Amino acid sequence: MKDYTIIGAGLVGSLQAVFLAQRGYNVKVFERRPDIRKANIYQGRSINLALSDRGWRALDKVGLSDDIRKIAIPMYKRTMHDQQGKLTYQPYGKENQAIYSVSRGELNKTLLSLADRYDNTQFHFNMRCMDIDLDKKIIHFRNELSGEMLAESYQYLIGTDGAYSAVRHRLMFNDRFNYSQQYIEHGYKELSIEPNEDGTHKMEKNTLHIWPREDFMLIALPNIDGSFTCTLFLAWEGNVSFESLKTERDIISFFQFYFPDVIPMMPDFVEQFMKNPTSSLAIMRCYPWHYQDHVLLMGDAAHAIVPFYGQGMNAGFEDCTIFDEMLDQYANNYESLFADFGKRRKPDGDAIADLALRNFIEMRDLTADPEFLLRKKIEARFSDKYPELWTPLYTMVTFSHMPYSQALKEGIRQDEIMKEVMNRPDIEKVWDSEEVENHMKQLIQNR
Repeated sequence: MKDYTIIGAGLVGSLQAVFLAQRGYNVKVFERRPDIRKANIYQGRSINLALSDRGWRALDKVGLSDDIRKIAIPMYKRTMHDQQGKLTYQPYGKENQAIYSVSRGELNKTLLSLADRYDNTQFHFNMRCMDIDLDKKIIHFRNELSGEMLAESYQYLIGTDGAYSAVRHRLMFNDRFNYSQQYIEHGYKELSIEPNEDGTHKMEKNTLHIWPREDFMLIALPNIDGSFTCTLFLAWEGNVSFESLKTERDIISFFQFYFPDVIPMMPDFVEQFMKNPTSSLAIMRCYPWHYQDHVLLMGDAAHAIVPFYGQGMNAGFEDCTIFDEMLDQYANNYESLFADFGKRRKPDGDAIADLALRNFIEMRDLTADPEFLLRKKIEARFSDKYPELWTPLYTMVTFSHMPYSQALKEGIRQDEIMKEVMNRPDIEKVWDSEEVENHMKQLIQNR
């Protein structure tokens, strides 16, 4: 019988525990935080996530999709708010295609409860990983409540302990282990829009709301209780930045100028802004993702990214799906399994990190650009007519299981084609013509 030890009981760790438990393996999961089902770590309404096809595929495999759909809200489009309050819309995909807003806390609790149903799974909370003896296969923990130090042996160890992974930190001391950490110049602050008195939403419910302002943006995702979880992405320093918003007057002037339509919906915005913390955003890359045949990194521990494509959790869940498939292929050859899992997923981890940065520029800046919106209309029209020739990049990333690295490569090719199409001086008049279609076909053929 195989014994697995997982460090990190977040979303990916909990899901990975379910996958392994369903195979009949013995699974122990250690988490440095308290059990979120008993102690509400995610204060308020939790950070929202955007579940899409890659995530749903993993949840389908463990039979959890129906439970999660009860706490998820479909978002069929982007709704862009300009500074005068005018709205424009952009569908995410074809009719009825949606990404789903879901509470991180509720999703994590559901995954923990499902994993807990299996007799071969044990959870140990308030246990901080302090060190790992890779030669003796022993993990040293500190009980966060008692301060007691404990040693736990393992057969196979999976690190799913997030962007600041203790497992990855230990691997960094190994020879030829590569690691990079890139903080972007923007941070984020969470705010919330409360529901109406009757519990309804103050804005359209089934959409992701964006206030794009070129170098920064505000977004809002719906919650099932009628509220919206909002996130302000803003530079740390500069003329318009978190650094420049020091007083109540600064904050009021900032919202009055850039987000006037938000103020009536969020009357306590000054209090929220001053009280809620400002957090950083980083991309972390490393390789190899394994050590010999007994340690493996997955999720953010292997490939932490910025949140602008809504794919961090989906990429981590896809790790679980692919590892599960590879378990069947590799039988008991764990050294090859762990090494090949990293070789397969590393290019996709790097690609989705690059794609997320690209999408930040699109969301904060280009979604308010008429030329960009026209380009999207041309792409959507051409894709509807010739689906065998053109799949929009967003669809490849969000509504397919195409490897991220392949989607990025195709997206770059599409950028080159559309640059030529949009350079036509008469494009606004002939965008929906057969002439433009033939031009695109020719460009596709030549590339």
